[in-house]
Amino acid sequence: MRIAQVAPLYESCPPQLYGGTERVVSYLTEELVRRGHQVTLFASGDSQTEAILEPGCARALWRDPGVKNSIVPHLIMLDRVRRRAHEFDVIHCHTEFLHPPFLAQCWDRTVTTLHGRLDLPELRAMYREFPMMPLVSISTAQREPLAWANWLGTVHHGLPRSQHQTGDSTGGYLAFLGRISPEKAPHRAIEIANRAGLPLQLAAKIAPEDQAYFEREIAPSLQNPLIEFVGEVGEADKCGFLGDAMAMLFPIDWPEPFGLVLIEAMAAGTPVIAFGRGSVPEIIEDGVTGFVVADIDEAVAALAQVGRLDRTRIRREFERRFSVERMTHDYLAIYDRIARGEPRAAAADEREDAD
Repeated sequence: MRIAQVAPLYESCPPQLYGGTERVVSYLTEELVRRGHQVTLFASGDSQTEAILEPGCARALWRDPGVKNSIVPHLIMLDRVRRRAHEFDVIHCHTEFLHPPFLAQCWDRTVTTLHGRLDLPELRAMYREFPMMPLVSISTAQREPLAWANWLGTVHHGLPRSQHQTGDSTGGYLAFLGRISPEKAPHRAIEIANRAGLPLQLAAKIAPEDQAYFEREIAPSLQNPLIEFVGEVGEADKCGFLGDAMAMLFPIDWPEPFGLVLIEAMAAGTPVIAFGRGSVPEIIEDGVTGFVVADIDEAVAALAQVGRLDRTRIRREFERRFSVERMTHDYLAIYDRIARGEPRAAAADEREDAD
């Protein structure tokens, strides 16, 4: 099958450090190539891939200080995809809402995985304007604000099995991995660690728009010897960081669409203590791969129970549910439907009834 994978340009595929969407696109692309498909990856020029790379920019936009407007490179890349659409059996877009105006005329060979939150009012107008575009969610919870849209299915993310090995928690610390931002709520992780009297390591990216939050909510806590900020970690260090932790904290304050770090922790056999918003109850099996909690009190109480969870069992659950092989299998089933002409636009009366 001739497949185009269209990635955001903010990070390379795979990212050098933090980056969720581009990482998933990379895993999927390489597994499709391994299975013998002809894949063209539209991504930043510093991406590493066995597919045919079509650079949308020279380097990842978030790593290029010379870039002042990140939308322009995306628009140029998407117009190139449009002009080459006839070359592909399937065009798989991961660029959220940027591409529908370019690809609306070839929607029957296009599928879009939405990676972000969908409870923003502008998105309702966008997907009503382009109701024919077939969509894939990354969790069932994610699609709730746009339940009426043209969903072909839900595909949970997957990771290569070889990327992480089961750890043994010898570090004795709690881990926080991701972004320093209000919705990821590392300030809650700090409170949980302080109340439990346990060391916490924060491995996270600070985006410019979140710098004020870091200075206000996080930086003062770094005077506490229990709290350590280690910055962004790459793939080479992530396995040890997660595997050595006694648990990973995921105290989110938003409707998480998926949470790639959840399955990265599972791949290392590390229990997760997560607030039960968004996708969390779909990903974490309470009492097996971690604990789904409602608040800080429950999170602190759950820490006393993590020692009884079987890290080998957590790893097995990762392999059963969240491998890149399973993810690719699910996407290929959707690609086959597209190739057979099965995707349909939601009927107008269905869309109106959903209101």
